[in-house]
Amino acid sequence: MSGRWARTMLSAYRFAGAAAYPLVGPYVAWRTSRGKEDRNRRRERYGVAGRPRPEGPVIWIHAASVGETLAVVPLVESILDYGVNIVLTTGTVTSAQVVDERLGDRIIHQYVPLDLKPAVSRFLDHWKPDLAIIAESEIWPMTILELGARHVPQVLVNGRLSDRSFTSWKKRANIAEALFENLAHVVAQSDVDGERFRALGARPVTVSGNLKVDTNPPPVDLRALGTLQRQIGDRPTWAAISTHDGEEVVAAEVHATLHRRHHGLLTIVVPRHPDRAEALALQISGMGLKVARRSKGDRIGGDTDVLLGDTIGEMGLYLRLTEIAFVGRSLTSEGGQNPLEPAMLDTAVLAGRNVQNFREAYQRLLDSGGAKLVRDRDMLAGAVNFLLTNEVARHEMMAAGIATVDEMRGALARTLKSLEPYIQPLVVKARLKGANGR
Repeated sequence: MSGRWARTMLSAYRFAGAAAYPLVGPYVAWRTSRGKEDRNRRRERYGVAGRPRPEGPVIWIHAASVGETLAVVPLVESILDYGVNIVLTTGTVTSAQVVDERLGDRIIHQYVPLDLKPAVSRFLDHWKPDLAIIAESEIWPMTILELGARHVPQVLVNGRLSDRSFTSWKKRANIAEALFENLAHVVAQSDVDGERFRALGARPVTVSGNLKVDTNPPPVDLRALGTLQRQIGDRPTWAAISTHDGEEVVAAEVHATLHRRHHGLLTIVVPRHPDRAEALALQISGMGLKVARRSKGDRIGGDTDVLLGDTIGEMGLYLRLTEIAFVGRSLTSEGGQNPLEPAMLDTAVLAGRNVQNFREAYQRLLDSGGAKLVRDRDMLAGAVNFLLTNEVARHEMMAAGIATVDEMRGALARTLKSLEPYIQPLVVKARLKGANGR
């Protein structure tokens, strides 16, 4: 496919998006009915601004969901120190809550507009960003094209391309190149990600490491932590976190296998999507296990088998209740979830073998002895049993995990260095604006 043909296809995409725009109302309404959109702010998804544009330069930063949002918080805080206005967009209700908790009114939060020309154009017409910074793997063709048409520099930070995404883009290499030529800079997470972006036509590309390593450990409500610790007492615990469909049952089966060997064993299950909690509670209870649900304030009694962590924003609480954590989306689903949070919270990390999306982080943890991969349920049960039984080995894994995270830090400084040529002119512009306004 030629470059001219690729651009023709992207133009067709632009017009198709404009044609589809009137039809998206029912889709947004459906998402709103399921709690996936903020009912009072859903007009923002159509590019309708919820706030006036501030005077002076504006940097638009986009982070899709909770993980990306937490990763960019230190970056946002560093850019705020320059005195430049920031509009931060996210795509989920939970990520908006994280923004409010971590950044408050220091930034302007908006929900990201749908990747359709009318919505994107309306958003850009209002905010007129001087620079766009996009986190991780958010490749929205219409947004990239519209920013490019307005000559707004676009920088992809903490850039990542999964095996599946890279394979998909390679099949459309000319379209990828026509898109990525609009990016002023790609700051990739790893050498592998960097090479993939270069192969798809992105220039220039630098490697920073993973911004998630430079975040603070997830916070905790100390009162809630103390309450749960008193209820648990000295019972042995292990956790299965960020689990996907099928992995909760695996965790319950591991509990059933081990609870006779480890008297009083408590298994903590934290599903990636808490809206599945009702069905999960019924399923696990149907296996003969007693479940306490965090969202309902259930007390952990001596006969409680499973604490179901069906709340949002309390990962820091659940991880502080144990020294062993299996990280999900790695046994029954593919890609894995981020192992760095449990590692930095003094936890021995276990996972299935499907961890391609966090390959470098897992490889570093495996090399240091901070993590172990398991093949199936029986191997997971064996690993949990070993770590519960062998305190020295468990603490060695925990120490190795923390040391590995410390060694991986520095991505924030490297990212800021890459962004400096784009931010410094805006700093000068903001200062001149302030001086002329006095």
